[in-house]
Amino acid sequence: MVNSVGTTDEAADSAATRLADCAPGDSLAFGRLDDGTPVTLRAIGVPGGPVARLLDFGATVQGLRVPFADGVDEVVLGLGDARAYEHGEGYLGAVVGRYANRIAGARFTLDGKEYRLDANEGSTTLHGGASGFSHRMWAVAEHDPHHVLFTLVSPDGEGGFPGELKVRARYTALADGLALELSATTDTTTIVGLTSHSYLQLSSDVLNRCDDLLVQIPASRYLPIDAESIPVDGFASVGGTPFDFREPALIGTRIRADDEQIGLAGGIDHSFDVDGEGLRLMLRADNPRVGRRLEVWSDQPGVQVYTSNYLTGALVDQAGRRLRQGAGLAVEPQIHPDTPNRPQLGSARLEAGHTWTSQIEWHASSLG
Repeated sequence: MVNSVGTTDEAADSAATRLADCAPGDSLAFGRLDDGTPVTLRAIGVPGGPVARLLDFGATVQGLRVPFADGVDEVVLGLGDARAYEHGEGYLGAVVGRYANRIAGARFTLDGKEYRLDANEGSTTLHGGASGFSHRMWAVAEHDPHHVLFTLVSPDGEGGFPGELKVRARYTALADGLALELSATTDTTTIVGLTSHSYLQLSSDVLNRCDDLLVQIPASRYLPIDAESIPVDGFASVGGTPFDFREPALIGTRIRADDEQIGLAGGIDHSFDVDGEGLRLMLRADNPRVGRRLEVWSDQPGVQVYTSNYLTGALVDQAGRRLRQGAGLAVEPQIHPDTPNRPQLGSARLEAGHTWTSQIEWHASSLG
């Protein structure tokens, strides 16, 4: 049988085995893009701990293999070759920007000047538009068994954004997971907001979906959206809604609630205004059936949570399985969507000579 990216099931099995055997410090060829550009996978980890596999295409987390009490398993969704990432939907594992999430009308005003952006989702700019960082080749500045540093330069005017932006994405292996430090500098006042678009799965068991996850999000407010996934008005209380995850709740039950917001998004695809400041818990996901937990921490003001509502089955994962609706849970710490047009939500402004930074951490453990 041939899958949607043109490889046989036997080839997928072989590729999955090869990836699972990656050791910290390894570099492997991961195929070529349509123009012939080679993509390389690099592995990092700590002895006896998780092993992360990272691509120079999109500065992407291709895999995170974790030793649990019941065995070693993958905890994020990943694809099997470069072309799958180049042509695939969903931004799996990539660093997205210049501005993560949506900018309404593909435009914003900064210091009295309007900037028109590339629209790539109807009239909206999503994840930086067609020239977004998720589909760019990043340079590798450093790689050792414990960390990788990717760098990227986005020229002035790319996608319509002002200023030359120099970006760094530093991944560091942790004893129980992975850390990502993002930073950016500009030569002209601009806007910026980057994140990782990784999808949690907590088990590679084909029977597991994000439905099975018991999720906690320490957020008292969230952003309701319109039919085009643009925020309406401002923050609303999560109280009495399917978006109240202040206590753990089964996400599969919540995305089937008779609720207008759930209907508009086809599930959850909303930004939560996480309580507190600084590096703190964004989301905790437990899978009691397999006895595993994964936490996402960050210093960003919010977290976009997406129940993979629009995965269609066109993508085939590294084990040869089609990814359909609900296959994983995307957890994206970030500045809130459309903040450049809505100052009441915060600020995405970056001045020349200043540095924008973001910290994201993934921590995995066994329950009990």
